[in-house]
Amino acid sequence: MRCTDMRACRFKQSSMIERAAYDEDVQSLCLSFKQTGKYVYYDVPAQVFDALCKAVSVGAFFNTEIKGRFRCRRDPERRRFGPNA
Repeated sequence: MRCTDMRACRFKQSSMIERAAYDEDVQSLCLSFKQTGKYVYYDVPAQVFDALCKAVSVGAFFNTEIKGRFRCRRDPERRRFGPNA
């Protein structure tokens, strides 16, 4: 799954998450973390994406409403660079 052609929102104030993209057809949420890259979360209801985009603290919302609640994996399209790639 690519993190393009989806509903998206950016988080300029967040120190943790740069942006989120959501594909309603397959209920997948792609989060771009500032430190660790992109992760795809599966079977996420649209209401969760909408609430994330409106959250006062994106990181706190992620930690309480998304992290550990949905199956996820590192975005397979992400290219890794560096000595440990």
